[in-house]
Amino acid sequence: MKNSENQRRTFLKESVASAAGLITLPMLSNEAFGHIKTEKVVPSPQQIQYDTPRIKFSVIGMNHSHIYGQVESVVRGGGQLVSYYAKEADLVAAFAKRYPQAKLASSEKEILDDKSVQLVLSSAIANERAPLGVRVMKSGKDFMSDKPGITTLEQLAEVRKVQKQTGRIYSIMYSERFENRATVKAGELVKAGAIGKVIQTIGLGPHRMNPKTRPEWFFHKEQFGGIICDIGSHQFDQYLYFTNSTQAEVVASQIGNTHYPQYPDFEDFGDVMLRGNGGMGYIRVDWFTPDGLKTWGDGRLTILGTDGFIEIRKNIDIGGRDGGNHLFLTDQKETRYIDCTQQELPYGRQLVDDILNRTETAMTQTHCFLATELALKAQKNAQQINLKA
Repeated sequence: MKNSENQRRTFLKESVASAAGLITLPMLSNEAFGHIKTEKVVPSPQQIQYDTPRIKFSVIGMNHSHIYGQVESVVRGGGQLVSYYAKEADLVAAFAKRYPQAKLASSEKEILDDKSVQLVLSSAIANERAPLGVRVMKSGKDFMSDKPGITTLEQLAEVRKVQKQTGRIYSIMYSERFENRATVKAGELVKAGAIGKVIQTIGLGPHRMNPKTRPEWFFHKEQFGGIICDIGSHQFDQYLYFTNSTQAEVVASQIGNTHYPQYPDFEDFGDVMLRGNGGMGYIRVDWFTPDGLKTWGDGRLTILGTDGFIEIRKNIDIGGRDGGNHLFLTDQKETRYIDCTQQELPYGRQLVDDILNRTETAMTQTHCFLATELALKAQKNAQQINLKA
């Protein structure tokens, strides 16, 4: 009996020691594998400041606040905002306060007839953007739309036809790539071969709902285009860009309104699987960002390569780092964290270059339309989600 009691005590003592070892194991593991190497992007000495305007541009329609980012992008590229027009007096007043140097036009026609204007920007109600873009191109000007730039396949066919006839630029501001510094940096790293050949992208686009601050059109599918067409459009652009796919198909897609019965025409969740000639893709978008997060959405992008992977935290690092534009890169040698807050945003400059030189350095027209086509097909053919109450 005494022998058995001694064995029991020895077993308990060893178990406690093992448990204590498990408690300290994460610290030992961190020590063994080392800390994450931290880097900062150094501001490019090649960033150009323009003393005189390179082009003149105008705004027609400003129903989404994205218009301010669109304007700032073109201004950085050397554009001069000369005029604007919208039907809504409150939106006009806010815009005029921010850009007092620009003139309020009396109508859309006044801007389209102005031969000095080379580019028109718009963040009108989503389903009004493509018809406006068609009118802009027919007037001999280039067009930059907020996303989604097109809300139906019928609109896409018309835009493609007119763009081909006129030779004008129809650009869609995919701000999650063009205006996010970490995503721009990721493009440079992927192009340089930092993670080998890209196999797949995973794009997550969560958003906060804030229904009390949303305009009426936000809740009508005919006007906003559906969740995949709308906020999912960013992820289709990034999928094509990072996998370098020139052909792709929607393998599966699904949509649903799982939580907002008071808005029966709304969608709060959607996801998509993609397969292309350059890689695979998965997309998830939703309107479920909780109030406890210090930003409107924890947007993330994971790029899987044959020799490593990149993860981007676009708006916030819930691990504790301040601000947004966080990039993590793991390759065969190490894991690095790159602070991208000083990364140049080239889209505006490149678009102005394209307007002046009739080139496609900001985004090819083929890419723009293919990203849109995939989003529209995924939206149209999506299976409906029906959850139990």
